[in-house]
Amino acid sequence: MAQVADPFEQQALSFLDALYRTGLRMTRSEADAEDLVQETYIRAFRFRDQFTPGTNMKAWLFRILTNTFINSYRRRATQPQTTELDEIEETVLHRHMTEAGAPAATDPERAVLEGMVDTEVRQALEELPEHFRSVVLLDVEGFAYKEIAEMLDIPIGTVMSRLHRGRKFLQRRLYDLARERGIAAAKAMPRPEGA
Repeated sequence: MAQVADPFEQQALSFLDALYRTGLRMTRSEADAEDLVQETYIRAFRFRDQFTPGTNMKAWLFRILTNTFINSYRRRATQPQTTELDEIEETVLHRHMTEAGAPAATDPERAVLEGMVDTEVRQALEELPEHFRSVVLLDVEGFAYKEIAEMLDIPIGTVMSRLHRGRKFLQRRLYDLARERGIAAAKAMPRPEGA
């Protein structure tokens, strides 16, 4: 007899990619993002009775993801970071290089510039203070201010303020990087004002 699919499970798993993308941006590590998403789903299935059918499951899952990240971030902040070099495989660098792939562009300058821009944007996002980064990342995922406020358990005004300040931080940081790189358009513009 065929097994009947669980509608809750089907709907919850449909957001796996979006949760992973956001988890990756939050943690800046593939392994940590995978752990974060796994913990999110464990909690979601454990507390599925707290989900109200017909409401926004995506927002509910992202709230679990965000709360799980914040709790693990706080725990890690109180523990010293250590790395055992013996545990690192020799092929890790090679794997990362082959996953990134060599640029197959006919214009090498453009390929380098596009790679730099992507790297610089990611770096600027990583430099954002955590409470700004969470709001900016959830905004990038397409959530409304109200949904972000519910997920982070903060007032809508705080969401708007953090989003504004986060965007200003990114704008200034990217402007400074463009000037450092000698991009002519940035040299002709005044530096964005602080938030």
